Amino acid sequence: MKPGSIPLTTECRRISAILSRVGDKWTVQVVSQLGKGPHRFSEVRRALGGISQKMLTATLRGLERDGFVTRTVYPSVPPKVEYALTDLGLDLLCPVSALGEWALKNAERVEEAQRKFDQARTEKADPVGIGGRGGHGSASPGQPAVTFAK
Repeated sequence: MKPGSIPLTTECRRISAILSRVGDKWTVQVVSQLGKGPHRFSEVRRALGGISQKMLTATLRGLERDGFVTRTVYPSVPPKVEYALTDLGLDLLCPVSALGEWALKNAERVEEAQRKFDQARTEKADPVGIGGRGGHGSASPGQPAVTFAK
């Protein structure tokens, strides 16, 4: 598909809906983890680190609903539940991995662009240095740079 070839109609909304599911922070990590093979809930949670039980449950349910993950309950005491990627989930693994690799390769460039943008915005918001950093006025650090009449 060529850039700009997607009609801005129903197809665009469908793409947005799917990308919002597969592009969030935890989905990418869960899909990557399950790409190594079936896992129990606690194994996924331990492997991912900072994810809460509630967020992992919601992520796995969403992936199951969308057809990317299967949930298998084995009749045992206590019940054993395993999550695995479906064929659709395995298909998703390729672009998710590519996106992850791209992000790692370009992280420094993105961070530098963010620093430049933030610096430019700061300079625009305080063009003459009023914010207590010297410049216009004689305010000292911790003192208001502008005083208002009572």
